[in-house]
Amino acid sequence: MKNILMKKLIPNHQTIMQVPKRVIISGGGTGGHIFPALAIAGALRKIDPDIDILFVGAKGKMEMEKVPNNGYPIIGLWISGFQRSLSLSNLLFPIKLLVSMIKALMILRKFKPSIVIGTGGYASGPVLRAATWLNIPIVIQEQNNFPGVTNRILGRKAACICTAFDGMERYFPKDKILLTGNPIREDIFKVKPNRLDALNEFGLENEKQVVFVVGGSQGARSINQAIAANLTFFKEKEIQLIWQTGKSFYQTALDEAKKIDYTGIKVYEFINTINMAFEAANVVVSRAGAIAISELCRVGKPAILVPFPYAAGDHQTKNAQALSDRQAAILISDNEISKELTVILESLLADKDRQKGLSDSIKLMAKPDAANTIATKILSII
Repeated sequence: MKNILMKKLIPNHQTIMQVPKRVIISGGGTGGHIFPALAIAGALRKIDPDIDILFVGAKGKMEMEKVPNNGYPIIGLWISGFQRSLSLSNLLFPIKLLVSMIKALMILRKFKPSIVIGTGGYASGPVLRAATWLNIPIVIQEQNNFPGVTNRILGRKAACICTAFDGMERYFPKDKILLTGNPIREDIFKVKPNRLDALNEFGLENEKQVVFVVGGSQGARSINQAIAANLTFFKEKEIQLIWQTGKSFYQTALDEAKKIDYTGIKVYEFINTINMAFEAANVVVSRAGAIAISELCRVGKPAILVPFPYAAGDHQTKNAQALSDRQAAILISDNEISKELTVILESLLADKDRQKGLSDSIKLMAKPDAANTIATKILSII
């Protein structure tokens, strides 16, 4: 009797109850787009274990490995970025874009998602655009202080834009903005390691200070070159170094470190236990990608930021400037790093008060519950 009454009152009652929650998440190309996407997926699964999640990435990019390793299915699009310099690959860009748009539409029609989330990267634009054509709600997770052109255009059609910085109404409709912070790999950072354990992890001594140099998931050429040119500085000053180089510079870094013959220099292509590296470090030298900054805020480490100058819209400089203006980090421009890095490092390592000031200020910018806040908003839209 109750079911008959419900059908009369709400004709589509049974249909509504039986529709599964399906979510497509598109983002990748770098860790800065992949890790937030995985964090959001994890938060969604934590709230609703039965939710069906599909990732869409770019063929040949790191998400095609990272996402399955974290237990999620992924489909790759034939898409890449448009090079700002003259390049033959640009001739293929219109074709790749058209093929990717068609495939994105096919994926959406087959999977029938309740919502599509974009975290940035090559595949994100075509998937979000296709979703708007099919009237599927979209959510944009904008990590940077300066959004790219695609997100600025799609922001007008988004159900919500989750941002990491204040003042984003300059680029997006104010009523669609939700200040959430950037979701990070919370499974890595939720437990704070013991510092002695962290030092032992890398074979380092407790009596000497430690600098952790990280250029992002793919490394940073100018930072790597500056470190390689100044390895004797670390030996002479007895400063220990944890150096994540990325794949392309790894062998060069190993060769340069062998010449110095100092056991305090530890070279890695990529560090999975990055929480240990942060805990061991007294000071961190990093690019100014949005997720790198969010992780630094989470761990509250004194940081020297070297923005990548060729990022779209120079957004890394804007990210770093937002911290520098709050006395939460030290900013060095990319073209000054070779002559300024060791001078600033030596000064900062000798100044405990400044280290504490930077640490206290950057902690105030942390938003550790970002992934859960975004997931809750996504489910409310569904």
